[in-house]
Amino acid sequence: MLRAAVDAARSVTPALMVLGVTVLTSLDDQDLDKIGIRARVVDQVLRLGALALSGGCQGVVASALEASELRSGLGEDFLIVTPGVRPAGKDHGDQSRVVTPAEAIAAGASYIVVGRPITGASNPGSEARAILEQMSLAVSA
Repeated sequence: MLRAAVDAARSVTPALMVLGVTVLTSLDDQDLDKIGIRARVVDQVLRLGALALSGGCQGVVASALEASELRSGLGEDFLIVTPGVRPAGKDHGDQSRVVTPAEAIAAGASYIVVGRPITGASNPGSEARAILEQMSLAVSA
């Protein structure tokens, strides 16, 4: 299925990237157990990451909590798109596995996804600039 998706994407345009989704950041070890997956989150993420790579995907969507392990196992060129990113002190909402923008960058995320902290802010532009500043500090550290 992954290989078919990658081949279809390449037939549209070679620049189109296909990412595999690993474990949602709203799930933790207990949630996986409840749905019948008898593995820790990190083990399931690594298993799905390896499957995505072998299927030709250019990267995965995964929490930064597993990014360093993914980076070690799957290489520096494999993209890691990281949701569940919240600025320090912000509400986690329904997210179980959360990191700050700086933590995501330090862990090896290629890209971060920040939704509700920006869209729900009274001044979304100011919130986005503050997040970019946090990321900038992590990159220069």
